[in-house]
Amino acid sequence: MVKKGLWILFATFALLIGLYPTIYFLTNRKFGLLSSKSVELLSNTCWNIGFYTHIILGGIALFIGWTQFSPKMRNKRMALHRKLGKVYIVAVLLSALAGIYVAFFATGGWISSAGFICLGTLWFYTTLKAYLYIKHGEIAAHQKMMVYSYAACFAAVTLRIWLPILTIMYGDFIKAYLVVAWLCWIPNIIVAYLITRKIAYQ
Repeated sequence: MVKKGLWILFATFALLIGLYPTIYFLTNRKFGLLSSKSVELLSNTCWNIGFYTHIILGGIALFIGWTQFSPKMRNKRMALHRKLGKVYIVAVLLSALAGIYVAFFATGGWISSAGFICLGTLWFYTTLKAYLYIKHGEIAAHQKMMVYSYAACFAAVTLRIWLPILTIMYGDFIKAYLVVAWLCWIPNIIVAYLITRKIAYQ
């Protein structure tokens, strides 16, 4: 029962935050993190391409990625599993590259930039490795890398959980953001490590 509850919570967060980027198209552009950006940056074409590529494709990856860990789907609907896997990989690789670029302009300066650049690099690397492993028939290695990849992807969720908590704790958004740039993904990777050690996917 507990395991089922956690799975439902996991899927719910992935679906809700996966749809979160749509808010940027329904509200004023000075919404959320964009409110901390300069007018010059917001009018920069390259930055806008990078930002929207990152959030749209990252949202798609988060929205569909959780389904790939369902043994029932893998065993009964392998064709769908493969199609969604291809969409996920393309979405992640492009979103990660765009995210690395956007990270250079992160709110808070080089500390937050470094955190998000590391996250983007890790997300790109683990996803690419997962793809290369499955291309060579190395299923176990593929599954492990996908756990790490989605742990990095899930940083979109954990960031939105930690950020309001840290902002209240510090009483300052910038200080909170400097911490969350690292806290949103490092614990996720630790959890991924523990999962890949204890669980053998079939």
